[in-house]
Amino acid sequence: MVTQEVAPWSIGLSEGTKKCIPNPPSTPPAQDTSAMEAYEQYLRLPELSNLWRSNDFPQWKNESLIKPALQALEITFRHISVALSDPRPYANHREWRRRLESLASSQVEIIAAICEEELSGGGAPIAELSTSEGMLSRQASSEVWKLPGTSAVVSRISEASLLPRLAAWDKSEDVANKILYQIESQMVRCPFTLGLGEPNLAGKPVLEYDLIVRPLELHNLKKSPLESKTRRNRENETLFTVHQILESWLQTAKQLLARIRERIDEKEWEKAASDCWLVERIWKLLSEVKDLHLLMDPDDFLRLKSHLAINASSGSDAFCFRSAAFLEVTAESKDLRHKVPWILGVEVDPNGGPRIQDAAMTLFHGRRRGEGSNAGKIDLLQAFQAVETAVKKFFFGYRQLIMAVMGSLEAGGNRALFVPSGSLDSLAQMFLEPPYYPSLDAAKAFLGDFWHNQNK
Repeated sequence: MVTQEVAPWSIGLSEGTKKCIPNPPSTPPAQDTSAMEAYEQYLRLPELSNLWRSNDFPQWKNESLIKPALQALEITFRHISVALSDPRPYANHREWRRRLESLASSQVEIIAAICEEELSGGGAPIAELSTSEGMLSRQASSEVWKLPGTSAVVSRISEASLLPRLAAWDKSEDVANKILYQIESQMVRCPFTLGLGEPNLAGKPVLEYDLIVRPLELHNLKKSPLESKTRRNRENETLFTVHQILESWLQTAKQLLARIRERIDEKEWEKAASDCWLVERIWKLLSEVKDLHLLMDPDDFLRLKSHLAINASSGSDAFCFRSAAFLEVTAESKDLRHKVPWILGVEVDPNGGPRIQDAAMTLFHGRRRGEGSNAGKIDLLQAFQAVETAVKKFFFGYRQLIMAVMGSLEAGGNRALFVPSGSLDSLAQMFLEPPYYPSLDAAKAFLGDFWHNQNK
């Protein structure tokens, strides 16, 4: 069965008509493998990926999904320490504080949403600590919280994470406390909490954070191989840390996209939709991580740029395209469109008939559209298009970021966007390409026209 979402009007048309139809969606440009290898060595990705992929808890089915997300959060704690200890008089500590608070909060929100599924029993490694009479394994640090009229509650604290240390440092105490209360509030629907020093007033089990995240091994990767060459450039540490966070979340996105495909194949539409919304939020999070580059000092960063040979003058050598994980997640996010015929229960018409469009209109307009075998289908298709929007926003924002950080010539910013696609740089092609879901677009256009005529 053919399972590709194609424009139903693009088959069997004359050449003159076809010229009016947008080109097929573009793909990220092929990259020089030497540049990709240099990128991986700079970020120490081989060592970092070993931490992501270590199967330490075979009974925990979501280990490969949650572990890199928690490690990204831990790296963010390191970034807070780096940013707030920056001695340069021109460093904007106030804005760094705000941005990193927001970034940590966004990550905690997504981690909590992923952990909510553990309610069904996923085998997560947890320590049962519900009252002050409980046993504290391995002499872990702990705090006791007690509200009037209630029993004392033990809050176990990670011994290796940087967050408790940030809470004890006067420069970062307020930031750390806000993150801790975010953890407490966001994890309220989860069967456990993270154990980073949050109050844990519900007395829930605590995740074995140190065993999962392995903070000491993670922070051993805080120095890049170019540290000696750029030891006087503080932006090297910033760039290095930001991209380690980004790569960790890309690993989580890869695992989510694989689970989406499995759930769609098993017709678990509602669960697949839930995962798609998480992928959309991760793309938004990647945009938030990307925007941290705006706080880097121009002179220090451009000096670092010369050391790293970052050159985006053609648009195809943008730094993001050096990441194999980024290219893979981009391609897989776009390839969700191949699942549309399966979801709608039709095959692509080889003669160019509007089968997919008609099936989509029937689903959107059906009186029993949320019932029986159709339950969750509309939400899943909406989530597909939300992911498309988030992907295109990322590429548009990345192009603007290059212009702001490196100058417009680096992003081909002196070119008009409304020129033949072959003349556009790769970033512009990514966000200007035609819709990934032309049949869904057409179905909504016809449905909107139907209601417009009905209300006349």
